[in-house]
Amino acid sequence: MSVRIGLSGWQYDSWRGDFYPAGLAKRRWLEHVGTQFTTVEVNGSFSALQRPSRYRSWRAVVPADFRFALKGGRYLTHMLRLRNVDTALANFFASGPLELGPTLGPVLWQLPEHVAPTPEVLDAFLALLPRTHGAAAALAAGHDAKVVEPSTTAEDPALPIHHVLEVRSPDAVTPDHRAVLRAHRTALVDSHAGDFPRFVDDTDAPLAYLRLHGAPHTYHDGYGREALVGWADTVRHHVSAGRDVWVYFDNDAERHAPWDALELGRLLGLPPLRR
Repeated sequence: MSVRIGLSGWQYDSWRGDFYPAGLAKRRWLEHVGTQFTTVEVNGSFSALQRPSRYRSWRAVVPADFRFALKGGRYLTHMLRLRNVDTALANFFASGPLELGPTLGPVLWQLPEHVAPTPEVLDAFLALLPRTHGAAAALAAGHDAKVVEPSTTAEDPALPIHHVLEVRSPDAVTPDHRAVLRAHRTALVDSHAGDFPRFVDDTDAPLAYLRLHGAPHTYHDGYGREALVGWADTVRHHVSAGRDVWVYFDNDAERHAPWDALELGRLLGLPPLRR
């Protein structure tokens, strides 16, 4: 089983002179992330459709064993709320994710606060999600004119795509919802933040996905050693259960995220990267 620890995004100006060397050009920040971590979450894919050239540029500056987790488009989760998403889903995958090739990691679908789709809506949405690069390419072919430079070819059609769901409402994790997640082997994100309750369930997914936002002050507070020891135990539990583990630190406002991520790696005994 593999353990990957990384950051939720990388374009944080306040990190200059702290995590990022003071003289390092901003265009090289992702490259620097790739020397320290094995994964990063892409936030831009959540707010707007990207272009294939951008995905290619990201892939070009990281090592071959690096992985990008993508946040699924908020148009699908926050506007459409998982309903009637066929074209929007095709647009998302046509906008460039396939350009990442083997560096494409999980896709995160984040529901807004207080929103809970019915089990039937969730089941229909998860059934549409492509589980391989080939399936994503076939889906992407159904894009509309909103995608200016479509990318609809899979470098390796057999490569898998895993999806994870982040919810913020207890109404979205009823027994019926859990049954749907298990049927699709879709992981429920373990999201730790000061403002939201945690939902931790075994959905028979092959991976565990942790998002650590800081608490009690979301995005601002760091994790002390005791808290990180606890998260290390959580990671070990998932590994012993046979799951690959993806951990992302999103407590970025006060520059804690990269240092907490590095410390968790040390506590787990992960070898330091030498890029």
